[in-house]
Amino acid sequence: MEMKHLIIFALAGFVILIGFNMMNSSRDEDNRTAVVDSNVPAPATVSTDATTQSAGSESIANQPLGQQPKAILDNATSKIDQAQQADKERLDQMSNAQ
Repeated sequence: MEMKHLIIFALAGFVILIGFNMMNSSRDEDNRTAVVDSNVPAPATVSTDATTQSAGSESIANQPLGQQPKAILDNATSKIDQAQQADKERLDQMSNAQ
């Protein structure tokens, strides 16, 4: 393949990529506009998970700097344990349903 053919092929590829990006960005912008314009009311109640997370982060921030990594790991471990327990309960419910 000659050098001028490679250059033309590369330029055509760039033009195609630029056009693709322009189409996607305009579509994403339309989606963002639709989401912002929608009048979906926010939930009136605050979940207990949100209050637990905020309380956990406040307690971590109040601890001495040397203890913060351990507190973060403990907090993450407890959340993982809760998620595993919830998964186990769902599996038990599914197996009982069958």
